[in-house]
Amino acid sequence: MLRVFRSKPKYVTVRPKAEQPVRKEVPDNLWVQCERCQAMIYRKELDKTMHVCGKCGYHFRISVHQRTAHLVDPDTFQPLQPLQAGNPLGFPNYEEKLQQARERTGLDDAIKIGTARIDGIPLVLALIDFGFIGGSMGSVVGEQLTRGFDLACSRELPIVVFSGGGGGARMHEGIFSLMQMAKTSQAVGRFRRCGQLYLSVLTHPTMGGIYASFASLGDIIMAEPGALIGFAGPRIVAETTRQKLPEDFQTAEFALEHGMLDAIVPRAEMRSTVAMLLSYHV
Repeated sequence: MLRVFRSKPKYVTVRPKAEQPVRKEVPDNLWVQCERCQAMIYRKELDKTMHVCGKCGYHFRISVHQRTAHLVDPDTFQPLQPLQAGNPLGFPNYEEKLQQARERTGLDDAIKIGTARIDGIPLVLALIDFGFIGGSMGSVVGEQLTRGFDLACSRELPIVVFSGGGGGARMHEGIFSLMQMAKTSQAVGRFRRCGQLYLSVLTHPTMGGIYASFASLGDIIMAEPGALIGFAGPRIVAETTRQKLPEDFQTAEFALEHGMLDAIVPRAEMRSTVAMLLSYHV
C-alpha cells in the first residue's frame, strides 16, 4: 500500500552568521556629571579647567596631589617626615580602613605637609584630603600640623593651610582625635607670636572639629566658591533649632556675607592670590 499521505522529511536550513562589527571599547570615566547643574563634562576638558564646571562654576573636590600641582612651583615641595596612625582604642577594622585609604590616595594620612615655594616665595604648605577617611583629623593630622606651625615659626616662614575635611574629628581614635582641636589651636597661638602670616583656605567641605579649631584661626581666611563651611551640618542645625534655614546656609557665600570670611577666590585665581598675599608679608 502506497503511503500517499506520508509527510515530507523536514530539514533545517542553517544560514551563515553575518559578521558582527567589532565594537570599540570606550574607556571608563570618560565623562563626569556636574553635581550642581547635571551637565555632562568631558573629563579632559575638566582637567583643563582645574576641575571647575564651565557651565555653572561648580568646584569639584580634588586631591591634594592635584591641588599641589596647581599651586606649587615645580619640584619645590619637600614633605615633612611621614607619620602613620596607630589604633590606640583597638577600634575594629581601623587598621584595614587606614591601609585602604593609603592605597587609594597615596598618602600616609589625611594631610600632605611640607615646605614649598609659590611664585618663588618660600612657605610651609599643608593640605587636607577629603579622600582619606573624609579628611577627618586624627592624631597624625594634629601632630603634623603642630610640627608644621612650629617649623614655620623656627624658620620665619608663612604657612598656608588648605582645609577640606568634612569628617571633623576621627571617631576611630576617640579622645585622642578630639584633643587635636586644642593642640592645633595652641600651635596657631604660638605661631602668631612669631609674627608670621597664617593663611587659611577653606575648601569643600570644611566642617566639624577642623573648622572649630585651626581652620577658623587664620590671619586671612579665604574659601573656594560654594564650599560648605561650619561645625554641624545644615540638617542637624535645622532639626536642633527647628527653624527653616536659608538656602545658601553654611556656604562660602553665606559665610562671607556674615563676616566669617575675608574673600572667596575661584580656583583658577587661587595661586596668584596666595602669591600676592604672601608677597605683602615677605
